[in-house]
Amino acid sequence: MASKGRPYRTVTVEGFEVLIGRGAEDNDYLTFDVAKPHDLWLHVAGGTPGSHVVVRNPDRVEVPRSVVEVAAAAAAWYSKARGAPRVEVHVCRASEVSKPRGAPAGLVELSRYKAVKVKPAAPAGATD
Repeated sequence: MASKGRPYRTVTVEGFEVLIGRGAEDNDYLTFDVAKPHDLWLHVAGGTPGSHVVVRNPDRVEVPRSVVEVAAAAAAWYSKARGAPRVEVHVCRASEVSKPRGAPAGLVELSRYKAVKVKPAAPAGATD
């Protein structure tokens, strides 16, 4: 593993575990080895470098919008768009994320997604 310590930060939002990648290799690990197909996956839009964020969804329930917004704000916070007033974040299931052949670490393609606009914010309880 490239990082010292754990390859992602973990916070709990309304009972949902939210995992936040630390770097490109760690994002790949989080997205393709840790995330399950029904987990939600988030990343800032427009090719902006940033952390992959996964919301664990073991019960396959509808993740509340409030949880999605906190996770999206975290994705914006842990990205190069941190200083922007509003940031578009793509949200999809982890099963809708794929890696193009030969793509560098951290680069992915989404088969479908929704977009949410949020103000970048560090999630409460995030450990760096």
